[in-house]
This record gives sequence, structure tokens and C-alpha cells, in this order.
Amino acid sequence: MATTALGDTPVHTVGEPPTVGSQAPTFELTGNDFESVTLPTGTRVVLNIFPSVATGVCSASVRRFNELAASLDDTTVINVSKDLPFALASFCGAEGIDKVTTASAFASTFGSDYGVEMTDGKWRGLLARTVVVVDRDGSVLHSQVTPTIGEEPDYDAAVAALG
Repeated sequence: MATTALGDTPVHTVGEPPTVGSQAPTFELTGNDFESVTLPTGTRVVLNIFPSVATGVCSASVRRFNELAASLDDTTVINVSKDLPFALASFCGAEGIDKVTTASAFASTFGSDYGVEMTDGKWRGLLARTVVVVDRDGSVLHSQVTPTIGEEPDYDAAVAALG
């Protein structure tokens, strides 16, 4: 299991996120329009995984990846949380988030398949802040669980993994 922290309290996940060189698990999430969102093939993918868009750090990461997506060729950015699609759509509409996909894992096994669902702490059941970068062939290029939930991911490392 991976370990992060919520404040000073250690928090564990159901497993480990995919490791560099491994194949990214396929998934089916629910988009803001309640349509299926799956792992794209033939393109690079950045998965920005977080607990809830209703928190400052989570919303900041969605905004930042939206900015970065504009300059990432042949790359799809998917923001994933267990927020309901209604909340994700409302946030994206209000914030002008239009260069990324947001998707809900509320009715999915994504959290356990990716090893990022938190098993303890106040936010157990939500997803730990994680970034996974996937190459065109489905292989993982970068994987990071942040040391604390309140810490933004290493955007530079995620972009660098894309080459």
C-alpha cells in the first residue's frame, strides 16, 4: 500500500499506483455528461487523481493541468475524483476548464484498480492525490503519490515524463 498524509496523520491506500514501466490498468469512469470515460489508446495520458474538486489544492491542480494541457501535444489530461459528475461539471463551467476531461470514479473500481483509494483517515474511500502519466502504448512513464494530500503534485516531473 502507498502512504500519504492528511495533515500530520498518515493515510494508506488499498495498494500501490501503477509503477513506471508497467501497463496502466484500463478503466471506465463517468464523465460530466454521464457518458463513459475510458483510458484512451494511441495518445499520451496524464491522470490527475485527487480527493475532491471542492478543496483548494484539488481545484488548483485541475486549473494547473488545464493550463498545461494547452501546450501538451498528443496528450489527453483526465482529472479523476469521486466527486459526482454534477459537481465536476459545475466546477469546470464556473472555472472555464475546457482543455481537460474530468471524470468521476464514484461508480467505478478505479480507486482499487489504481491502488489509490484511501483506506483510513477522515477521507477514507476518497482517492489519494496521485499523478500517473501513460504513454501511447499504455505503459506508465511517471507515477507520484504526493507526500501529503495538501500538497500539489510535481507538475514539472509529470510534463518531463512526456519527453
